[in-house]
Amino acid sequence: MSDCSSCPSNDGCSKDNESCDVDIDFNPYNKVKRIIGIMSGKGGVGKSSISVLVARQLKKMGYSVGILDADITGPSIPNLMGLKGKRAETTEEFIVPVDTKDAIKAISLNLLLEDESQPVIWRGPVIGGAVKQLWTDVIWGELDYLIIDMPPGTGDVALTVMQSMPIDGIVMISVPQDLVSMIVSKAVNMAKTMNINILGVIENMSYITCPDCGKQIKLFNGESTDKFLKDMDLKLLGELPMLSGISSLSEQGDESISENLQKIFKPIVENIINSLKDIPPKE
Repeated sequence: MSDCSSCPSNDGCSKDNESCDVDIDFNPYNKVKRIIGIMSGKGGVGKSSISVLVARQLKKMGYSVGILDADITGPSIPNLMGLKGKRAETTEEFIVPVDTKDAIKAISLNLLLEDESQPVIWRGPVIGGAVKQLWTDVIWGELDYLIIDMPPGTGDVALTVMQSMPIDGIVMISVPQDLVSMIVSKAVNMAKTMNINILGVIENMSYITCPDCGKQIKLFNGESTDKFLKDMDLKLLGELPMLSGISSLSEQGDESISENLQKIFKPIVENIINSLKDIPPKE
């Protein structure tokens, strides 16, 4: 159980209160070996697209994979995974995730709504409860990896995810001009405060590749980034270029990863896997 002192909304909750809502609930029907949260300090940095690409690359490497869309008010995983218009099956007790064409199990609030275009106008506690249900009520079965696309920022929903799901490690997504900002520092420090391992940082939109000579052209000076990573004791898992294949995922749906994207993502995902080796799995 997490330390209740870190909870910003701990009405009637204390460290000695066993009913405190920071307990991690386990579904006995699920055997998920590793849970990876994909997080960003703010929106618009490609977090959801990268969540999908990490999940697909893990699947291509032979692992069984699921993806949970924890961004309740801005769910985008169904569109990115080619599941627009699909609906998850539900029973009185459980929710059955939707399988993509490449056999990745996916769940999102949009897969449970009759009209996905309607906004979710809920207050924090209700949203937090919905996030918990996507973990406790979904029949994931046996998975090697569950990828959680977390909401951006350090608000209540991100806190609920960290408190209610047994996350093995966080991958932070950022962009060069944002990486050294206070926003990223807040997200990093939040994870550290919650005693969740940070596996490293993926820097999106880091460079462009010259179409004629193939040279990588950095958009921003990398010296401040290197200092930030060193000061925060963070590992750089990889750098991603400005690439149309990433930005147009929602149009491509569940089309397979292009050869270029696969070449870029394979070493990044291998770095994520290697970062988990020293972290004992949660019982």
